[in-house]
Amino acid sequence: MENKKLSFGIDEFIQYIPDHRKVRFGLLTNNAATTSAGVPGRSALLKAGCIITKLFSPEHGLTAKGEDGAFQNNIIDPLTNLPVISLYAEKLMPDENDLSDIDAVLFDIPDAGCRFYTYLWTMTYMMEACAKFNKPLFILDRPNPAGGNINLSEGPMLDEQNCSSFIGRWNIPVRHSCTLGELANYFSATKIKGLDLNIVKVQNWIREETAKSVTWFFVPPSPAITDVETALLYPGMGLLEGINVNEGRGTSTPFKILGAPWINASDLQKKFLSLSIPGISSRPVTYKPLSGMYMNEPCHGLQLSVTDAGSFRPVNTVFQLICMLLFLYPGLCAERFYKTNVNPSGKNHLDKLTGLYQSFHKLKSGQITEADYNNTRWKEIIQPYLLY
Repeated sequence: MENKKLSFGIDEFIQYIPDHRKVRFGLLTNNAATTSAGVPGRSALLKAGCIITKLFSPEHGLTAKGEDGAFQNNIIDPLTNLPVISLYAEKLMPDENDLSDIDAVLFDIPDAGCRFYTYLWTMTYMMEACAKFNKPLFILDRPNPAGGNINLSEGPMLDEQNCSSFIGRWNIPVRHSCTLGELANYFSATKIKGLDLNIVKVQNWIREETAKSVTWFFVPPSPAITDVETALLYPGMGLLEGINVNEGRGTSTPFKILGAPWINASDLQKKFLSLSIPGISSRPVTYKPLSGMYMNEPCHGLQLSVTDAGSFRPVNTVFQLICMLLFLYPGLCAERFYKTNVNPSGKNHLDKLTGLYQSFHKLKSGQITEADYNNTRWKEIIQPYLLY
């Protein structure tokens, strides 16, 4: 029996635009947000008769191509000539003036399925603003490209008291295995009271499916998430931003390779293979990043490839990899300052990524155990809020 055609939230919402003919919408979006046929979402909405008076954009800007962590300016959208208010600039949340000339807000942005991917947290700031200024919010939901199998969620829950930041505001695991609509549903019930939340559901999505397994229309949601395999690796490989190892930025394969001038690639490969980690293959590599950490320096390390998305655990894998690097290179492997618009000093970046306080010290001293990054609570916590 043939699978039914996947339909995104935006595809579903377009069918009901006649019900909202007189509503003035603001739209939080970027160029990665398309219909299931690949048409830019904002163009499709306007063509269908939706009244959109302004746009809002997240990190990486409306183009979805801005540099990681870089300040994004307000612009005029060349596609629609609408004004674009950046929510990755001096402010992260729209103010009363930004929302004064609209009746409701649409949110339509693809996610990468990872707690430290910032579009999720831009959504929460918009949720708070809509609750505060009494604006209905419509989440045009999309599948999680890395899949929605809750049994594959993993990684530490976030220590909100010590590690809350724009790459992780609230207590969810690193790999959450949810859609943004489901997380909005959860946060509306537990964190943001009084919000008129409307979730326009995806149709014909099976949770276990990834964009790789069914090949739906995939647009890179940001410069470094170039394909679905990268999205599968990212919840683990993104943790390397917190130590002085190049995570593939500055190459054509970000988050698929890692290296440093002080690593012996063949030694690391032997040690890594000895772990017998399921769902992943590796090979030693040497490369020169054109930007980022160790720019133009020869880096030696590994290239990782996902062989079985159903058994691969990215967070578990990279926690073990970091522990291995600390063991092999105790005087060379160090914590990294990672400067961004929202963290200008770059301090405590590893804590913000892992959600664990003093995580580098704990990793180095062996205080982090498998129980810290293989949480079992999330499945029970999120179950009442799942939509699919």
